[in-house]
Parts: sequence; C-alpha cells; structure tokens
Amino acid sequence: MVVTGIYYALAFLAGGLLVAWLARPVWGAPMFVLAAFFLWFFRDPERTVPKGPHAVSPADGRVTAVKPDGAHLTRVSIFLSPLDVHVNRTPVGGRIVEAVYKPGEFLVASREEASVRNEQNVITVECDDGVRLTFKQIAGLVARRVVLNKKVGDRVEMGERIGLMQFSSRMDVLFGPEWEILVREGQRVTAGETIIARRKSA
Repeated sequence: MVVTGIYYALAFLAGGLLVAWLARPVWGAPMFVLAAFFLWFFRDPERTVPKGPHAVSPADGRVTAVKPDGAHLTRVSIFLSPLDVHVNRTPVGGRIVEAVYKPGEFLVASREEASVRNEQNVITVECDDGVRLTFKQIAGLVARRVVLNKKVGDRVEMGERIGLMQFSSRMDVLFGPEWEILVREGQRVTAGETIIARRKSA
C-alpha cells in the first residue's frame, strides 16, 4: 500500500464520520466508499521480475503505440487507466544518469502529442555495459502529479519501484537500435513482469 492512499482514505473516512455525526449515518456512506476506493487504487502488489538481458514494463496498462520516435529510436507508449496499479518500476537495472522534470500541459494521456507537451519526468538509466534507456512518467487529463522517488546517481535493479503516477496517465519507453521490441499495440502489460524488449546482442 502506498502511503498516499492511506492519507486520502483517512481524509474521506474522517469526512464521512463527520457527516454521519452531523446529519444521518447514511449520508456519510459515499465518503466511506471513496475511502475504500483510494485504499484499493493506491495498492502496491509484489511482482516477480524475470531475469535476463531484457527490459520489463515500467507500468501496468495497455500498449497504445509502438512507433519510431526521432533518429534511431522506437517509442513504446503504455496508457494507465484509473483501474490500473499506478506504482512505476524501472524497465532495466543500472545507474540513473539523468532525471529531468518538465512542466507542461495536461492533455489526455493517450493523445500522441502528450508525449512532448504534457508535464513529465524523463529518466535515463545506464546499464552496466554502457547502454542507456530513457523512459517518461507523463501526466494526463486526470493525473496531475507524477512522482519520482529516485535521484541521479542512484543504482536501481530491473523492476524496482521508482515512483508513482496519480490516476490515469502514461509511460513512454524509448528504445535504441540495440533492442528488439516484443510487444504490440493493444497488448496488456504488467509492471516489473512483462518483458517488452530484448537485447539483440544477447
């Protein structure tokens, strides 16, 4: 359970108790339901990370794009609905060499231009062999906050938790030519478990 969810749940629980005390108990029911929803929404299940020369999905959700993105890059975009787990994980292990917050708009996360125009955290991890992989936490229409719990210089293991996006949002992963993409548009993926790309040289 993410601590943020506990704060939301306690706030709505307190509000529900206050309304029930001031008015009628049944009137506090909607706030009790919301308290339960936030406990469920901010769930943080354990995942079994597969070992090997590959990259795992950084987020739960549906792949909405697998397409070229600039020179020699392929972008895999993953859209998270409000029903998905919103804890994010690093697709590869290594050292974080760049972590940049970019303020921006809050367009619907599934729109193509959201990759560039929306508020986002851009993270680059350098693997032990020097290969770098960049991925983005992108805010959406409902998700107004992207949280990165790591900093430049931190070492991370593949599938390790690195942050959180609140409510529906999007993750982009930018793969160089050394990667073979294994997912397709429309596919459901699970953070830390679904292999989305494999190293060609392995």
